[in-house]
Amino acid sequence: MSKRQLSHLQTYLGGIKHLIGLPNIAIIIDQQEEYTALQDCITLGISTICLINSNCNLDLADMLITANDTTNDDAP
Repeated sequence: MSKRQLSHLQTYLGGIKHLIGLPNIAIIIDQQEEYTALQDCITLGISTICLINSNCNLDLADMLITANDTTNDDAP
């Protein structure tokens, strides 16, 4: 495995090696961007807190924090 690949894996997956069991809760910042992670949490029975936008599915998250990142360029 090249050093570049190893560094990439260490950066994004390095914390997993320290896990003893499944986490009790996961915080997901962008529901649409992290849809795969959200589906994995649902499958594994991990509760989720999601920061959601107005165009997200409200039924997928256990706890919601509503936010809207859509900007209105026509506003004065």
